[in-house]
Amino acid sequence: MTARLLVLASGLGSTLQAVLDAAAEPGFGGSVVAAGTDRPGSPAMRRAESAGVPTFAVALADHPDRAAWDAALADALAGYRPDLVVLAGFMRVLAAGTVTRFDMVNTHPSLLPSFPGAHAIEDALAHGVKVTGVTVHRVDAGLDSGPILAQAAVPVLDGDTADTLRERIQAMEKPLFIDTIRQLCGSM
Repeated sequence: MTARLLVLASGLGSTLQAVLDAAAEPGFGGSVVAAGTDRPGSPAMRRAESAGVPTFAVALADHPDRAAWDAALADALAGYRPDLVVLAGFMRVLAAGTVTRFDMVNTHPSLLPSFPGAHAIEDALAHGVKVTGVTVHRVDAGLDSGPILAQAAVPVLDGDTADTLRERIQAMEKPLFIDTIRQLCGSM
């Protein structure tokens, strides 16, 4: 059986592209059935469209409140019947009802449980740690608190900036994320 993957992305889509490329490989075990965003017109969705993957956008501004947005996003996800929802740089916290409804996996630029949230790289630098990294985890109702599936360490070098550290973390992130998704697909 080939797992049905639905990828959510908010930005440029480099992680989405890594998932699309991996899913095109024979034996990966999953196929991307759709890609969604909270930012209509995002470069990530253009990448998916170029790969022939159906896309959708559920913008927060198009809904009267957060609860309505959460419900609309969950309905959009359900329409594609995903086996696994892959968060690939999706920069919104999802409602508890949504994360318990779907099997979800996320990548985060720190060695969780250290430095959860949107500013993990900056937080690691501010705290002066010598090692940070990347974590692949299941998504639960908390903020970057789901069960850890895989981690890789990345040293913090003297003179690192958020950009230089982010670049090294992302170099580790994509292969780790793809390998973890491949394993999850194989167990479905």
